[in-house]
Amino acid sequence: MINFKLNGKDTSVDVADDMPVLWVIRDVLGMTGTKFGCGVGLCGACTIHVDGEPLRSCIAQAADIAGANITTIEAIGETPSGQAVQEAWLHLEVVQCGYCQSGQIMSAAALIAAVPEPSDTDIDEGMSGNICRCGTYVRVREAIKEAAKSAAAKRAE
Repeated sequence: MINFKLNGKDTSVDVADDMPVLWVIRDVLGMTGTKFGCGVGLCGACTIHVDGEPLRSCIAQAADIAGANITTIEAIGETPSGQAVQEAWLHLEVVQCGYCQSGQIMSAAALIAAVPEPSDTDIDEGMSGNICRCGTYVRVREAIKEAAKSAAAKRAE
């Protein structure tokens, strides 16, 4: 039995220790917002937060999350950075096909939480490994900048 918090709720799963976390979330727990892309941790579609840090869930094993606090796309809007990112994504109409967006949003929220005023270099580094076949990178960058400003304004209130 593997115990952890998932989106703030105590969760237990009876799975093999080496089962990929992505399949625990999608298949065992039925939360399909986290996407399968490449299966080798290169595309970013499966990004979740483990104790606030982004993690590619397709290459992490279930045993790796024992005792951890996991946040998925379903609850990222409950965090200040996640809410700011989701609002900016909508305002700037970042999404095209949408497949990569849950991973993009998860990485962007982690970036803004760690670096409140990200430079272009910070954005490049923080978002590296998040692949968008539609090429929405310019809108992603602008949304991250807008979200960072919004999050900063909310912190100042």
